[in-house]
Amino acid sequence: MIRFENVSVTYDGAAEPAVQGVDFEVPEGELVLLVGPSGSGKSTVLGAVSGLVPHFTGGTLRGRVTVAGRDTRTHKPRELADVVGTVGQDPLSHFVTDTVEDELAYGMESLGLAPQIMRRRVEETLDLLGLAALRDRPIATLSGGQQQRVAIGSVLTPHPKVLVLDEPTSALDPAAAEEVLAVLQRLVHDLGTTVLLAEHRLERVVQYADLVALLPAAGARPVLGTPAEVMAVSPVYPPVVALGRLTGWSPLPLTIRDARRRAAPLRDRLANAARIPDSALQRDAPPPPDSALRGDAPPPGGAATRPAVPAPRRFLRRRTVPGAPPSRPTAVVTSLDVRRGGIEALRHVDLTVTPGETVALMGRNGAGKSTLLSALVGLVEPARGSVRVGGAVPHRTAPRELVRRVGLVPQEPRDLLYADTVATECTAADRDAGAALGSCRALVSELLPDVADDTHPRDLSEGQRLALALAVVLTARPPLLLLDEPTRGLDYAAKARLLAVLRGLAADGHAIVLATHDVELAAELAHRVVILADGEVVADGPTAEVVVASPSFAPQVTKVLAPQRWLTVTQVREALSS
Repeated sequence: MIRFENVSVTYDGAAEPAVQGVDFEVPEGELVLLVGPSGSGKSTVLGAVSGLVPHFTGGTLRGRVTVAGRDTRTHKPRELADVVGTVGQDPLSHFVTDTVEDELAYGMESLGLAPQIMRRRVEETLDLLGLAALRDRPIATLSGGQQQRVAIGSVLTPHPKVLVLDEPTSALDPAAAEEVLAVLQRLVHDLGTTVLLAEHRLERVVQYADLVALLPAAGARPVLGTPAEVMAVSPVYPPVVALGRLTGWSPLPLTIRDARRRAAPLRDRLANAARIPDSALQRDAPPPPDSALRGDAPPPGGAATRPAVPAPRRFLRRRTVPGAPPSRPTAVVTSLDVRRGGIEALRHVDLTVTPGETVALMGRNGAGKSTLLSALVGLVEPARGSVRVGGAVPHRTAPRELVRRVGLVPQEPRDLLYADTVATECTAADRDAGAALGSCRALVSELLPDVADDTHPRDLSEGQRLALALAVVLTARPPLLLLDEPTRGLDYAAKARLLAVLRGLAADGHAIVLATHDVELAAELAHRVVILADGEVVADGPTAEVVVASPSFAPQVTKVLAPQRWLTVTQVREALSS
């Protein structure tokens, strides 16, 4: 269905090809997963299928890409629209109408389908993606994850033979991601749709792939094989594969079920490893607020048969002295209600964040996570209740003063980036923050070691733009740092660099609140997890207790080794080596 014949793509002004030697076939009715580090060329390969590369992006494409027999060099994107449906990393750039139902119908209108066919397909897609309750909603009022589902739905309604998806689950909560992937499975298995997708969150998708195409680095030739074959050599792999590599399992497990079947000897070894009391799990973290635990999470020490997690000391650092008075909170949210577009987005929310504390906000799409971050940075005004950051009321504080108290890295990093080069962006950030010249560039070098000063932000990948926006915000060294989906578009290596930066900030006393669907990030980084549902806090407590109690938000290692309470491969490695 899709055939790459010795394809290379070189963008205008680039010294080296973005991809080269791409030579493989995607059979009809197969799901092929494209993996590789950020910047390795995955989006370029996907764009070559839809014709966006080179007709829209420019540059030179050598070799040949054919889709259903059509040569993309001679067929522009509009001439491929009836056979190829494309969803990019940024759903906002995809939309052409104002409401959900209109967006689902637009592609069919462009193809001239009959009204009765359009109506039936819209209803089917609304049900498939759980969008029926949102059909009349303005797209601008939806959460990022809801927008992602609408973008996927809009390319499903014309019933294309080929689906090309770039990070399709990056903005989705775990349950919504499973629903979308289940839909893709049904399209592949029942309708013979061919799917080519790129995804960094391999823990979600690798088990569904028929084949995996690995792009090891920018310009490197792809490696094609079964998921197990490629994961054995790939520089990027999910935690369940990392656990298999650590323990020497062969073949490597790709699913929780496969790993659990082999995990009994490992659980026995870990049961005999050095233990620490449950009460010590959080002893290096900042003291929790009075409302330390709500919801159905088990109380500390409530499961005597479960060995505690030996928490790596570098993850949880305590900067207070025993017996010292508690530190002044960095942020306090009290009985907060927020209304947005006629919707009650937050109800009776209480949250206290202390210096050095990292809090992960989790919950399904539309639960109110981004709205809570917006309230903390003054972008929305409370309907009732109060928000205070460092003694200031955010929505009443001048931006020049507020930037030194709180910084937000939004889901769409382009909202913070206005200059035409990385160097100019950094110079402006130093000036706005009153920081020494070169402060922002030093942070960029740490997060993006291979990005040149003269690179235009629009030429960066989604993950690279996010890292640049983070560096811009961090230049002011705000006591409170807010991040909305900070690992969206990041590969595992880039995520590790981000984790190192955020841990260092927390160790220096910065408070961090991040809204995330990345359960692995929360397990690695957060002292506390706060779960929101329909605008209300339903759980708030230490990470090890809240995520273990939640099937939706438990990381892969926790699911494999349950009932023992382990969160990360790092913890398992350190326990086995102690």
